[in-house]
Amino acid sequence: MRYLMLSKTASNEPDEKLFTEMAAFIEEMTAAGVLLATGGLDGTGFKLSSKGDEITVTDGPFTEAKEAVGGFALVEVRTKEEAIEIGRRFLKIVGDGESEIHEVFA
Repeated sequence: MRYLMLSKTASNEPDEKLFTEMAAFIEEMTAAGVLLATGGLDGTGFKLSSKGDEITVTDGPFTEAKEAVGGFALVEVRTKEEAIEIGRRFLKIVGDGESEIHEVFA
């Protein structure tokens, strides 16, 4: 099962401890074959909307900064519970915030 994990962390200033713990976590998940991709996301972005034959492009940002998605991870696990546990471990490293986790259907 694949899950897309989106992080919405509070504006915590990263420090050396966070970088060290996150690097170890990413290395562990990659070595285990769980982590397929990860990255940070542009805070502004843009969106496409369609109505009939018309496509509109709108530049962001679209939400309050505290609601903006700041990063993602694509993981492959056996169960939903494993995805939740990875999310818990991630939040313990980064601190306050929230993560949305969505199953990816192939």
